Amino acid sequence: MSGGEVILKLSHDQALVLSDWLDRMESSRAFAQVVDDRAVWSALHAISGTLDKSLVGTFSPDYVQLLEAARQRLLETLGDFDPMTDEL
Repeated sequence: MSGGEVILKLSHDQALVLSDWLDRMESSRAFAQVVDDRAVWSALHAISGTLDKSLVGTFSPDYVQLLEAARQRLLETLGDFDPMTDEL
C-alpha cells in the first residue's frame, strides 16, 4: 500500500552524526557498491537533504567539536552495544 509520508524522529545528536556520516558515505565508491538497489538512493537523498536543511550547526566554526560532543553523548547511551558481537 502506498500513500502518505513516513515521519522519522531523531534527536539533534542523532541527526548531526547521521548527516555527517551520510555526507562522507554517499560520495564513496565502497558505499555505492553496498547500496545494491538503485531505488534506495531516493530515500538516502531525501534523508540527507532533510538533514542538511534542518541542521544549522554544520556551518558553525566549531562544527568538529559539536559533532564530537554529539558522538560521545550517543556512545554513552549505547553502553556496551557492539554490532559486531550483538544481534541487530
